[in-house]
Amino acid sequence: MLRYILFFLFFFSYYENIAQQKEYDLFLPITLGIDTTEILVQDFLIDLDIDSVSTDIDYIFSNDKRKIYLISDDDTPTLSTLNLWVEGFSYSILIKKNKKKKITLSYPSNEKDFSQVCVVGEFNDWNPKIGQMKLVDEDWQIELFVNPGSYQYQLILDDEWKIDDNNTKTISNGNGGLNSLLLVEENKDDVPKLSFQLINGHIQIISEKADEILIFCDNTQIESKEFLVIPENLSKKKYSYLRVFSFNKNGESNTLLIPLKFGKVITSASEISSNDKYTSILYFILVDRFFNGNIENDNPIIDRDVHQKANYYGGDLDGIIQKLKEGYFSDLGVNSIWLSPITQNPLHAEVEYPSPHRKYSGYHGYWPISCTEIDTRFGNSQTLKKLIEVAHQKNIKVLLDFVSNHVHENNPIIKNNPQWATDLILDDGKENIRIWDEERLTTWFDRFLPTIDYSISEAVEVMTDSALYMLSEYNLDGFRHDATKHIPKIFWRTLTKKIKTSFPNKSIYQIGETFGSRELIESYVSTGQLDGQFDFNLYFDSREVFANDSISFKRLHNSLMQTFSYYGNHSLMGNITGNHDIPRFISYAGKGLSFNEDAKEAGWKREIKIEDTLGYNKLKMLTAFVMTVPGIPVIYYADEIGMVGAGDPDNRRPMMFEGLNSFQQDVKKSMQILSKLRQSKLSLLYGEFNLLEISDKTYVFERSYLNQKTIILFNKGLESVKINLNKDLSTHKKHFNSKIDGSSVTLPPCSFEILTLN
Repeated sequence: MLRYILFFLFFFSYYENIAQQKEYDLFLPITLGIDTTEILVQDFLIDLDIDSVSTDIDYIFSNDKRKIYLISDDDTPTLSTLNLWVEGFSYSILIKKNKKKKITLSYPSNEKDFSQVCVVGEFNDWNPKIGQMKLVDEDWQIELFVNPGSYQYQLILDDEWKIDDNNTKTISNGNGGLNSLLLVEENKDDVPKLSFQLINGHIQIISEKADEILIFCDNTQIESKEFLVIPENLSKKKYSYLRVFSFNKNGESNTLLIPLKFGKVITSASEISSNDKYTSILYFILVDRFFNGNIENDNPIIDRDVHQKANYYGGDLDGIIQKLKEGYFSDLGVNSIWLSPITQNPLHAEVEYPSPHRKYSGYHGYWPISCTEIDTRFGNSQTLKKLIEVAHQKNIKVLLDFVSNHVHENNPIIKNNPQWATDLILDDGKENIRIWDEERLTTWFDRFLPTIDYSISEAVEVMTDSALYMLSEYNLDGFRHDATKHIPKIFWRTLTKKIKTSFPNKSIYQIGETFGSRELIESYVSTGQLDGQFDFNLYFDSREVFANDSISFKRLHNSLMQTFSYYGNHSLMGNITGNHDIPRFISYAGKGLSFNEDAKEAGWKREIKIEDTLGYNKLKMLTAFVMTVPGIPVIYYADEIGMVGAGDPDNRRPMMFEGLNSFQQDVKKSMQILSKLRQSKLSLLYGEFNLLEISDKTYVFERSYLNQKTIILFNKGLESVKINLNKDLSTHKKHFNSKIDGSSVTLPPCSFEILTLN
């Protein structure tokens, strides 16, 4: 039974509080640790001193008023609020109880005598150091605290990596092998469900099964009463958000995110602010491989040992300016572009550390010998300023890829301060190169790329100042941050504090890159650090499901639910079609590349082609998924035309603007329709997510915002399928190639459809 609660958002007693508060980005919820959680006040109130705190949770407030320690136990509520008080006004932060469960993994010792057994997986970031098992009686055992969900893992028996023979549940690892699968169950059937509607200007929150509801206006919790409306005096505030949370004894509900303009609920996408980060569609440009707009700055490295694929192609900032002026990005429907690193890289080639030790140029930009000077092969400072000016004229934001983890050995920062590098040689004499997990915060990417030691405060100041300079000097709109997980959190907190202090009235979007578990990724997504990161876990599952005919849609849906559990169902996480570090999706979907082979070596040894044109349809489905689920869609350049490519550098082929075949043109047209739907439908920007139907071959869900409903349907099967939605579809408009008959939709093989209300 639905419980309808009318909330008159009782701003009459709260409005003065709201009006006098400083403006901050929305405070992200805090998930408690298992026992004690440290809160840094500066993450939330950068330039204010708080007088006191209040919360229903046990806490300790440090004497210097800079830290709060929240203490949780079994009686801690599922959701609660931490209030920070400043001169009688409160700022509110949502607090979530930790959902981790204690489990024990074991492996029998009678199989063979081992000196050491470790378990490594997504629950411990594949780090053997923290996965060492202990011999208890006749079993190797380890106790883990794990959130509900599914986790891939393997055992290390002495030095041998293998799946767990005692666990029959396995899953493809995406590289031709298998991983064992740990399932930690959670009852999601009886958790609350939230939605809302407007009745005569009143907001009606529709709550199913909720024991308690918490409502926030921006960063202040609002008292809820039964028959209340938004008052007129909130109309003085140009743009704000309502956020609604609820829970019962079984867990928390979905979240509502409702944008307001001058105190009124936004009901049309045309009312959305251009500064609203949730409406971004991001396009990633690898500058050297995009378009050559100025042949006078071409300067490839002359070295017979450097293969053409690993050398400069001539793409530059002038080329991007030309495409901006031609309207390429506007026609595609993207409103943000992300530039690969453009600061100066060396004029010589370097030998790569891993075998077979190929020689590369720094065409990609990730070997900075300067953190602020523009690479002469891409242009100069005036060219970059012109690019950003033209982009802003087109209402397109510009993000810069900034490299903070390391510099090239010839960078003056490290030449003048060699003590700022982490140790290349470990205590055991081993080179600390590409030890991604065990030496996560100190490992070098290569012998010529010293990693910065951010335990040194001067290094933090210099490198964050470099990033701040780029933001200020060029009027950038944000950063994509390279190698996020390899950089200590003090760096991110320092940079974000400087950005918010220097640009208090500008919307700056920061998105990070971390390959790892959702828990590790989430640890950098918080108020005071980054707005979001790329959701690689969701991408890898979507790649498997859309590219591989035998993988069920149930795997993708379960992955999406885990994403919601970690980051919320309204987040600024990046949902990618691909990127420059992994093979192109269509290479797998078009059967030019196998999941069972070394993708990087395949790109060197043969020409990867589309062997099955059905791969183009699969790419369109992947793009449709990225465009219709919550989060920020991120398009890797040339995915809009279905460019093929194996591992790096084959996945970085030069962009094609002419001579597209009919399949490529079709992929591009589909992308244009999807992006324009995304921008025009509030349901795709802020709507609740509702699963309508799922099977191995079909996936149907709805996004709804007020009376705006969008239905998304997928059929990955090789035969047409008729899906009965049990509702009259006569008022719905289809945007692709399905057939509507009464309450049913017929989808062709390997296709999708989007239905919107006329």
